[in-house]
Amino acid sequence: MDRTFAEKRAEELRKLIDKYSRQYYVENESEISDYEFDMLMNELKEIESRFPELKTPDSPTQRVGGSAAGQFESVVHPVPLESLQDLFSEGELIDFARKLKAAYPEITFVTEPKIDGLSVSLEYTNGVFTRGATRGDGLVGENVTANLRTIKALPLRLTEEIPYLVVRGEVFMPRESFYKLVRQQEEKGEKVFKNPRNAASGSLRQKNPAITAERELSIFVFNIQRIDGVEVRTHAEGLELLRRLGFNVIPDYVVSDDIEGSLQAIRALGERREGLPYDIDGAVVKVNQLALRQVIGSTSKFPKWAAAFKYPPEEKETVLKDIEINVGRTGILTPTAILEPVLLGGTTVSRASLHNEDYIKERNIRIGDTVIVRKAGDIIPEVVKVTKHGENSAEYVYPTECPSCGSPVVREEDEAAVRCVNPDCPAQLLRGLIHFCSKEAMDIEGLGEAVLTTFTQRGLIKGIADIYRLKAEEISVIPGMGKKSAENLLNAIEKSKQNPLSRLINALGIRNIGQRASKLLAARFKTMENLINATKEDILSIEGFGEIMAESIINFFSLPHVKELINELKDLSVNMTESEEEGKDRRFEGMTFVLTGALSKYTRDEASKIIESFGGKVSSSVSKKTSVVLAGENAGSKLTKAQELGVKVINEEEFEKMIS
Repeated sequence: MDRTFAEKRAEELRKLIDKYSRQYYVENESEISDYEFDMLMNELKEIESRFPELKTPDSPTQRVGGSAAGQFESVVHPVPLESLQDLFSEGELIDFARKLKAAYPEITFVTEPKIDGLSVSLEYTNGVFTRGATRGDGLVGENVTANLRTIKALPLRLTEEIPYLVVRGEVFMPRESFYKLVRQQEEKGEKVFKNPRNAASGSLRQKNPAITAERELSIFVFNIQRIDGVEVRTHAEGLELLRRLGFNVIPDYVVSDDIEGSLQAIRALGERREGLPYDIDGAVVKVNQLALRQVIGSTSKFPKWAAAFKYPPEEKETVLKDIEINVGRTGILTPTAILEPVLLGGTTVSRASLHNEDYIKERNIRIGDTVIVRKAGDIIPEVVKVTKHGENSAEYVYPTECPSCGSPVVREEDEAAVRCVNPDCPAQLLRGLIHFCSKEAMDIEGLGEAVLTTFTQRGLIKGIADIYRLKAEEISVIPGMGKKSAENLLNAIEKSKQNPLSRLINALGIRNIGQRASKLLAARFKTMENLINATKEDILSIEGFGEIMAESIINFFSLPHVKELINELKDLSVNMTESEEEGKDRRFEGMTFVLTGALSKYTRDEASKIIESFGGKVSSSVSKKTSVVLAGENAGSKLTKAQELGVKVINEEEFEKMIS
């Protein structure tokens, strides 16, 4: 085969494969068999193998290739990806539509399903997919191009060479793919995803695109963000154009002249939502005319021309078979209902939250009762109420002893939680270790729940300090580990010793002290010694710290076993200090602010210094690169320009929330 023929044949094969892929993954039909499709793909792979220079970025063979960076780079969206205002009743939706109709009688509406997945922005240049990013905060997302390429419903090349196109879509995991993934995770003893949305999000952000490809993700595209070279007048017209270009377009959308048509579409969708092959968490109603959208505009939070109607939480009746008590990291005894399995929100539910002792008593929940279970979105299912007591059922008696260690449990004044206070409780030890090694804490890769469970069961780890005493010969003999795994794990443990003090404080699991508070403590006291010796008044001097938080810290560091642990970690060379840069709050990193109008609580100079102290920049003019406009009284042309460009606008109250 000469190069000229190979080049021509490769182009033919790409067009054929794109055509048949679109038929199969988007149009749910196929002209050829799977075998014939595989033969075409193999032929293209062979040509590209013999002539590597003929391999193109949009080739179907490149759907799994390269690798995503360990830390995804940031992407500033060409057009902001706005969120929607949520409406929870038909009355609210009618009011929303009536106001628009009164102001603009010519308005029509488009109603479409709200897919429960992960929102992304996709960019195409001359018809070729060039970049894709997660929504992030709407202004800045993460570059996940390599992983998006693995989604077979996403076209790498469009049917027309549009000069520049930006579209918005929702990456989701079909229910069948989700059930398959959960079965695989259960068989491997891995932590399972709670629902398809979490599974889609976790799968799209994998470091290895090959893993993303295995997860069988799909995508629906539902909006044109920007298009050059083609005029589009309505949303419905845009969706049909996207369909012609090869996209998997949001299904079942309905165009109507009034809100009654939208309501009918919403009701019909709600009746069959359980039977859909994917999860939805509502329906979206949008103004159809794109020119009117520009006139109607947006608030600082969401567009005024669209709204999301949320279906009420689904409830089902089932039988409560048992109540299981689990001991958490901080010793709290948490009750979980063991249920007769029931299909709820597209997933089979056999466990539900009972919250605490008071919740059970107030609702008189007993083992054997028939109960109502509710699940809203990704919230953990909960028992709502009892509809019928079981035969011969008796009032449930909450444990007076810890189910893990047998120690007496206590309930502190003004608390709903019942707690085991034994610091050597095995259940608390494991959960404390899991938290200590977690990404938000010491971030020790390889020391997850399964490995830690094995190590504690074998007696290799009896406390936090033992993590830093592990030896290669102890780890490598454990089934499934081996010499290389032991080496990688020890390297990760050694690396964690250099973490800043803020991570160590968070890792210790002090009650009422989370990641944010840990950073503030480290920034204020700089060393572990200073923190341990801090008085209550010292801690209260930190803005945002109250009596409860201060007492939690004082009480924690007064415990003998905590003091012993800190000394052990210090002897094992775990870092106990925070540098100036590490402790600095960079919440506005990468953001540009513009100030306009008269501010009542700050001078312009004071507000600018606050923004810069958090890593942000202050500019004198508004542009597409502006992240936020802080508008005071009598804001003028800068506010107008920000609204025209769709830049986020906030008032002083919102600014104070951002810096609190």
